[in-house]
Amino acid sequence: MITANEGSVTIMVPDFTKVSARAPVFYNPAMEFNRDVSVVALQVFQRLLGGEISVADTFSGSGIRAIRYLVEVEGVSEAFANDINPLAVECIKNNSLMNSVSPEVSREDASIFLRTNHGRFDVIDIDPFGTPAPFLDSAAASARNNSLLAVTATDTSSLCGTYIKPCLRKYSSRPLKTEYCHEIGLRILAGFTAMNLARYRKSASVLLSHSSQHYMRLYIHVRRGARRADESLRNIGFILHCFKCLHHEHMKGFVPLKQECPHCGAEMEAAGPLWVGDIQDSRFIGEMIGEVENKKLNTATDVLKLLKACLGEAGMPPGFYDIHEVCSKLGRSAPPLRDVMDGLEKAGFRVSRTHIRPTGIKTDATIRDIEEVLEGFSV
Repeated sequence: MITANEGSVTIMVPDFTKVSARAPVFYNPAMEFNRDVSVVALQVFQRLLGGEISVADTFSGSGIRAIRYLVEVEGVSEAFANDINPLAVECIKNNSLMNSVSPEVSREDASIFLRTNHGRFDVIDIDPFGTPAPFLDSAAASARNNSLLAVTATDTSSLCGTYIKPCLRKYSSRPLKTEYCHEIGLRILAGFTAMNLARYRKSASVLLSHSSQHYMRLYIHVRRGARRADESLRNIGFILHCFKCLHHEHMKGFVPLKQECPHCGAEMEAAGPLWVGDIQDSRFIGEMIGEVENKKLNTATDVLKLLKACLGEAGMPPGFYDIHEVCSKLGRSAPPLRDVMDGLEKAGFRVSRTHIRPTGIKTDATIRDIEEVLEGFSV
C-alpha cells in the first residue's frame, strides 16, 4: 500500500507502477493541485450560499476528494463518494475511517448515480479519467438551482486540436491548433457544458477556469430558468483565427460565417461552437485568493499564482497573443514582455498576462496595434 498526505488528510491506496485507469484503485498524486484549488473554490461557494452544502464526488477512486471536502471545507453537511470499481469502494470506506468521516459511499455508473440523485447536490464534481462528455447530460439534468458544477477534462489532445475528429465526436465542436489552443479547449468545454444545461432550462456562468498540466478544469454556477438559459446561450459563438498574420476575433451565434482577415486578406478559420463569454469571475476568484491562507495546502504558492493570473484575465476578450510567435512572424527578436504590455497600456489598450502561456498576453488591441508597439523597440 502507498500512503498519501494531502491537505489535512492521509489516505492509503494499493501500490501501482503507473497512473492509469488500469490501476487497482485510481489515485493520481499529480492532481493534488487540482484538489487544492477545488477545496478553496468549494469553501468560497459555500459561503456565498450561506448555508450547509451537499457534495457529490462522482468518480471517487481512492475517496481523497470527497474526504478532503468533508475534512477541509466548512459547512459540508454531506459528501457522496461514488465509484463503479468495487476495490475503490472498499478503499473509500477504509480511508474514510482513517480520517474519521462518513461519506455516503455508492457503487454505480456515474450517470446512473447522478440521475437517481436528481436535485440532491449543491456541488457536483465530474473528474473522470479522460473526457467528461458522456456524463455532462446527466450532470446537467441532476444539477439543482443555484448549484456548482465542477468539471475536469484530461483529453486535451482533442480539445486543443491535435486530434480534430475526436473533439467533433465528443463535444460537437471544432478545435484549432493555435498558440492559445488551451483556451479554445476550455471554451469548447464550457460551451458544451452550457448547451447541455440549456436543454434542461438551466444557465451557466463560469466562475473559474484553468488549463494546468495535462487537464482542464471549470467551475460553473448553475441557475434554473428558461430565460436565464436563453441568456446563457448568447455566450455561444466562434473564434476566428488567421494563421497568416495571427489576427483573431470572435463572433456570437451558432452559424460561423466565412470571413477574410481584415488585416491581411487571408481566409480565417473558425473554432467552435464554444463559449465566448467570460471564463473568469473576478469576485469569485478574489474571494478564493483571500481564502487560500485559511487552508492547509501543500501547493498554496502555486494556487495563489494561478488565481492571481486568472484574476487578471477576467473581463478580457477571448484568445491571446504569444509575443514570441508574433515576433517570429515579423522576423525580429522579442522584447521583454513587460515592456510590450507597458507600451500597449500607454497606447490606451487593456492588457494582462495569461496563466496558460508565460509569453502570452490578453488584450483588446489588434495584431496591427501590437505590431506598432513592437516597432518602437530596437530589433
